[in-house]
Amino acid sequence: MKSHMHLRPRVLVTGGSGFLGSHLCERLLASGAEVLCVDNFFSSTRENVEHLLPNPRFELMRHDVTFPLFVEVDEIYHLACPASPIHYQRDPVQTTKTSVHGSINMLGLAKRTGARILLASTSEVYGDPEVHPQVEEYWGHVNPNGIRSCYDEGKRCAETLFFDYHRQNQVDIKVARIFNTYGPRMHPNDGRVVSNFIVQTLRGDSITLYGDGSQTRSFCYVDDQVDGLMKLMGSPDGVTGPINIGNPNEITVRQLAERVTALIGDAREIIFEPLPSDDPTRRCPDITKAREILGWEPKTDLDTGLAATIEYFKNHPDRVNW
Repeated sequence: MKSHMHLRPRVLVTGGSGFLGSHLCERLLASGAEVLCVDNFFSSTRENVEHLLPNPRFELMRHDVTFPLFVEVDEIYHLACPASPIHYQRDPVQTTKTSVHGSINMLGLAKRTGARILLASTSEVYGDPEVHPQVEEYWGHVNPNGIRSCYDEGKRCAETLFFDYHRQNQVDIKVARIFNTYGPRMHPNDGRVVSNFIVQTLRGDSITLYGDGSQTRSFCYVDDQVDGLMKLMGSPDGVTGPINIGNPNEITVRQLAERVTALIGDAREIIFEPLPSDDPTRRCPDITKAREILGWEPKTDLDTGLAATIEYFKNHPDRVNW
């Protein structure tokens, strides 16, 4: 990574007003960095970063990364892209453009400025995996033309672009594969199971399970996820990834629903719906590389993280009744 004369790193976070991006912006400011948060608010909200606006080291810019951005920065966290099925399927062409054109634009910026750039990739690059748990060397089992392909294949192409810019132009890259992050500021209507179950229970609605609820997920609390991303960004030059950043503790979706309702103290009726097309049946990261290379592993147990997330929604009834 290049050397800079100024004291504070200037960090660009694309998708910075989203759920994960807003927490990352907070932590970067706490570390002393100057933060430029860029977002087009397609699936995020300004409210997530409003409390950061008084900070003189924080700047918020409305911008769509599918168009070039001309700024001077030292590091780029490229998070911009709708990340939940409801949002990325709302405009699948735009989702693919965000992953592909957005990555080309941010890589071009990194090339020009000499900035180190991190891609927030996803466990979805593994598709409905035939290898379990998923290791980074696994190439995946992905439908290239299904309703989820705009996101799955978009992120796979983004990874391709990152590694080609690294090989061809010596761009300093890091690639993180993120697994099911949850916590405060989740969008209440993003279709993800944690927010779905919490919001449905607090509203007094029935709990919706897709399939028979036996499909598994592994949930990583947002604070741990941010720790992993920042450790990867700060790793030595030769570490490019991809590296899985997630929690290896696997749980069925039905067990998660039971945990949520037990923590809220309100048992709800469960309604079963058909499993969505191409929905993965098992999802769990192998985090050996994260442990050995980054010295990272998640610290927050599921009940603690769920309790903090439930408390957030209780304190924001406007989001429960979105």
